[in-house]
Amino acid sequence: MPLPRVPLTELGWRGHDLQRPECVLATAVGDLYTADWRGGVVHLRPDGTQVLYAAARPDGLPLRPNGIALLPDGSFLLAQLGADDGGVYRLARDGTVTPWLLQVQGRPLPPTNFVLPDADGRTWVTVSTRRTPRARGYRREGGDGFIVCVDGRGARIVADGLGYTNEVAVHPSGAWLYVNETFARRLSRFPLHTDGRLGDQQVVAEFGPGTFPDGLAFDVDGGAWVVSIVSNRLIRVAPDGTQTLWLQDADAAHLAWVETAFDTGTMDRPHLDGIRSEVLRNISSIAFTGPERRTAVLGCLLGDRLATLTMPVAGVAPMHWNYA
Repeated sequence: MPLPRVPLTELGWRGHDLQRPECVLATAVGDLYTADWRGGVVHLRPDGTQVLYAAARPDGLPLRPNGIALLPDGSFLLAQLGADDGGVYRLARDGTVTPWLLQVQGRPLPPTNFVLPDADGRTWVTVSTRRTPRARGYRREGGDGFIVCVDGRGARIVADGLGYTNEVAVHPSGAWLYVNETFARRLSRFPLHTDGRLGDQQVVAEFGPGTFPDGLAFDVDGGAWVVSIVSNRLIRVAPDGTQTLWLQDADAAHLAWVETAFDTGTMDRPHLDGIRSEVLRNISSIAFTGPERRTAVLGCLLGDRLATLTMPVAGVAPMHWNYA
C-alpha cells in the first residue's frame, strides 16, 4: 500500500463527548448530525454548540443507532444495531420514537447496519449478517448479509448472500446501487431498476490486506470514497477502478495480528475494538461538508469527536443537503 496523500497533522476536529459516532451527515447550512449510542443523534451546529436528540424505544429498551438518515421534516431514521435485535426506528427531535420497519418478508430484522432514502421514494436498508453474535460474520467466505428495498409496495429483500453488507449509495447517475461488503473486502454495485429490482452484482474494486470497507460517498468526478475500519484508511476508487490511498492511521504489528485472525477465521470483537493508532479511532463513514463540499467529515466507532480533512474534489450533494 503506498503512502497516504494526507498527513495526520492536517486533520481538524469537530464535536466533543460523542459516543460511538459511527455515521455522519452534513447539510448546506453547516449542520452535522451523527449517530450516538446514548440513544439517538447529536446535532453539531456551525457555531460549535451541540445538542443530543435521544430517547428510548416504545418498549423501553435503548436505541443503538448505527446508520442514520435525515428526513425532510427534521426527524431521523435510525438503523438499530442491538445485540440481538434490529429494525429501523423514526426519532423526532422532541424525543418521540416510532417503529418504522421491524420485519421483512415475515421475519424480524436482525441487527441492522444502515438506512438510506433515495430521490425516487425508496429507502434502502442493510443487514450485515444473520449470524449471532455478529462477530461470527467477520469471515472472508460464506456471507449472509442482505439489502432491503422499502417503497410503496412494501419491504422486500432485493440482494442476499453479501459479505457483511455495510453502507450503500446510489450512484449519481441513478443507474447503480453501490455497496461495501466489509469482510468480502470489495466494493460492489447492482444495476438499479425503477421498480427497485437490482440486476446482477458486479465487483467494482477488491481490497487488499488491512482494508475492511465500511463508509461510502461519491465525488462530482465519479469517484467513490471508501472508509476502512481497523486500518483507518480513506481510499478513493476512480471510475476505472484505480485505488488511491488518501489517509491512514494504523500500527503495522496490529494490522498483522488482525490479518492472521482474518486468514484463520478467528477474527472477533477485540480485533475491531482494540485498534492501535495515533489519532483516528476506527473511522467508519464519510460526509462532505462546507460551502463547496470540499471538506470531509469522518464518523468513527471508538472516538468521541469527528475528524475533518480538505478534499481534492467536491462531494456529490446528498439528498438531505438542503433540508432545513
